[in-house]
This record gives sequence, structure tokens and C-alpha cells, in this order.
Amino acid sequence: MSGTPAATRVCVLAAVLGAIWCTLPAYVPDAPVPWGTVALLAALGLGCEAAGRRSPPGGPGPGAAGAFLPILLAAAFLLPPAAAALVAASGSAAGRVEQPPYAARRIWRAAQLALTCAAASWTYAAFGGPATLGGGGAAPDFPRALLPACAAAVAFSLVLTALDGLVLAAAERRPVHRSVYELLPLALGPHLVHALAGLMTAVLWRSPYGPLSALLVLLPMYLSCWVFARYHREQAAHRATIRALVHAVDIKDTYTRGHSERVGRASVLIARELGMDDRRVEGLRFAGILHDIGKLGVPTRVLRKDGPLTPEERRIMELHPEYGHEIVRGIGFLDEARDAILHHHERLDGSGYPYGLSGSRIPEFARVVAVADAFDAMTSTRSYRRARPVPAALAELKRCAGSQFDPRMVGALDRALRRHGWSEADTAVTADEPRAPHGVSPEPPGAREPYVAREPQGPREPQGPHGPREPYGAVAGARRDAPPVPRARSAAPLSGPSRDRRR
Repeated sequence: MSGTPAATRVCVLAAVLGAIWCTLPAYVPDAPVPWGTVALLAALGLGCEAAGRRSPPGGPGPGAAGAFLPILLAAAFLLPPAAAALVAASGSAAGRVEQPPYAARRIWRAAQLALTCAAASWTYAAFGGPATLGGGGAAPDFPRALLPACAAAVAFSLVLTALDGLVLAAAERRPVHRSVYELLPLALGPHLVHALAGLMTAVLWRSPYGPLSALLVLLPMYLSCWVFARYHREQAAHRATIRALVHAVDIKDTYTRGHSERVGRASVLIARELGMDDRRVEGLRFAGILHDIGKLGVPTRVLRKDGPLTPEERRIMELHPEYGHEIVRGIGFLDEARDAILHHHERLDGSGYPYGLSGSRIPEFARVVAVADAFDAMTSTRSYRRARPVPAALAELKRCAGSQFDPRMVGALDRALRRHGWSEADTAVTADEPRAPHGVSPEPPGAREPYVAREPQGPREPQGPHGPREPYGAVAGARRDAPPVPRARSAAPLSGPSRDRRR
């Protein structure tokens, strides 16, 4: 504990002394402690913790803490507070610790759970819980038995989160009430569920069938905890993968920093307005966040070029949807998001890229991301121009609906924004350069074109800080003052529809 702050050491020491004090009544001569029950529950707790400890970190092993909780709560229902604290301390001391200081973390966890389990047992007894369990030929008293069990679960959550808040306050100087406010809602629901499992275990333990029948309740709970922990590990791995990819794009192209996250948020707004299920909404969020991941395959000299792009560089830039599809092709959980990454620059009239798809041939996810991408491009303040107001951006999207954008997606975004709005935090500066004052160009006149769509001539392309970028929104057409640029073609075959199918 040499690197542990002094306040944290004091907190751990106080918890250890408190846990020892809680267990002292168990050692008083003639104390009413059923040592056989204590030993069996402690052995079950050790088994759960040992199984969790053997599984590799982040692997598909059972969630030791989750699987251990029904045993702790069963101990709180079956035993006096001192004996329940012994069960908690003996089992948790053997648990896996993944970060140093290992000894201090293991000691803290044992003391914390001993105090928590003692508090739950005391609350259960105060509400008359032991009398409702039955045993000795008497039947359990349902539903009255639920009240003390739920009260014990609430006490368990309150003490556990309060101790977590104290150690966080000591280690990170966070306010205790803030930590409790954040942790308690997340802990209370699972603890109530585990309390029901613990209650059934205690009732069966006291029944004529004995402890063996109680194990039939704990086994499925243990398996459910294993499945739940595995699901959360997979979700955490998915989020870590997405964060790593987005961070890589932000490092390479600081010009659009924050753009991907906002496109993901706008895509979610559209998806929910369309009534998509949660799985597809999450997929669209991934699609919006990763739609520009192909920029990792574009040379940095092109992304950060100080000046307009040449036709050849423009063709290289237009390969980024295909590069993105290649990058994420092996990530199975992205599913439909891969289509959005490949086709989010297609247009309804067939003049987009990379394959010139039109109408319903463009995947639904791609049509959603195209609208979200254009909306954020127009409403984001860049170093060379100020953001358009949201109503002006929506008007531009509606003007181009049917030719470039799917009118259904544009309408969904319009309704979602009227309902939820678009906060200032969502339209922050997306480049590292300082913002230019309104009406003042950060470059000499003529270096960049203003981001304004002109009705008689058709919309122009937006100009990035280093020249023209890939088309956004209503500005996806070719520049009127430049010769036509042929569509990009890959030097090597990439996955996706055959180029012969382009229109």
C-alpha cells in the first residue's frame, strides 16, 4: 500500500476494524451460532470466488461478485449478523483482484462485504424476518416474508454504496453523496433480485428437504450470473473496439474531431423516430460513429493537405467508404452498420459513390447515416465558417430530399429535433484551429468557397481547412467551376457490389 493515499489507508483500516468488531459476538461462549451452516455457506462462497478467479480477466468466466451475492444474502437471512459477516469475509478474501495494490483491494473487499452483510442481517432481524422463514414443521409466511427480505436488500445496497463512496472520496476526492447517487440506482435492482434468490435459498434450507434442496436454487442463479457477466464483457469489448477505431480517426484527421460521435447521436434520433428496435438502434449508432473509419486508409498528406485537392487526390478521398468497409468487414457485431459505412455517400438519384446505387437499392442504414452526416456537417462550426442554424440545415435537407436524401429519413430527423432539440454541445467546434470571428475569413480571399447552396446553379461543395472534402449533405454534386472528376476506382479489388452493377 506504499502508493495508496493516506486517506484511503485510513478508510481501509477503519473498515477492517469495523468488520472485526462485527464478528466478535460470534466468538462469545454459548453464542447462538450454527457453525455447520456458517461452514457450508462459507465453502459455497469460496467455491464461487475460486471459479471466478480461475477464469481469465475479461474472459467468459462467471461473474464472481454476482454469483456470490445470493449466498451472502442467504447468510444474512439464516444467520445472526456476526456469523453472516464471517461468511462474507471468508469468501470475498479469496476473490480475484485485477489491479494493484492487490492485498489492499482484497482486504478492503472482505471488510466491506462483512460490514454490508452484517447490516443486512441486522435489518432482516429488525423486521422480523427469521420468524417468516418457517422450519421446524411450520410453513413459511408468504407474502409477509418479502418485506424483511426487501428491507435487507435495501440496507445491503445502501451500506455497500456508502462504503464505495467513502473510499472513492478518499482516493479521488469525489463527494460521497455524488458517488452514492451514481452507484445506488445501479446496485439496488440487482440486489433486490438476488435477495429473492437468497430468500428462496433460506426457505428451502429451513424446510424438511434441507441444504441440498437450497443448492438447486443457487445453481441456476450462478449460471444466470455467468451469462449476464459474459454478455456485459462482450458489450464492453464492443464499446472498447468502437472507441479505439474512432480515436484512431480523430488522431489522423483532427479536422472532423467529434463529428463521428454527433453523427451517431443524430442517427439514433432518426432510428428511434422510425420505431426501430433497440438492436437496430444500437447498430445505427455504431454505423454513425464509424462511417468515416475508412479515412485511416487515406494518405495523411491528402487528409491534411494545405490547399485544394487535385482530381487524383479527390479520387483517393472517395475511396474511403470502401476502405472503411474493408477495415470493419471482420467485426461481426456491426452487421448492418457495415452497409452504412460502405454506402453512406450514395444518392437517391444514383449520382453518389462508390457504386452509384439509387433509390431502395441503397441500404436503409446508409440512408439514415447520409442524412445525419449532412446535418452535422451543416450545423457544426468549423475553423473556416460558422455553423448553420438548425432550421436552415433542415430546410436544405428538405430541399434535397428525393434527389439526394431519403424523404422518410429527413422527415424523421425533423420530427426528432422538434421533440428533443439539438444542444449546443452537439454543435461544438470540430477542428483544433481557433474559431474565426463571424464574417472574417481565416484565409486570404478566394482560398475557400463559402458553405452556401445557390439555387440557380445547384449546391456547392463544402471546403475543408485543407481544401475540398468528401461531399456532405446538399453539397454532394460536382463543383460547377471545375471539370468533371471520374468516379474513384480501386487499385485492388475490394468487397462490395460489383462495379458493373453501378448506374
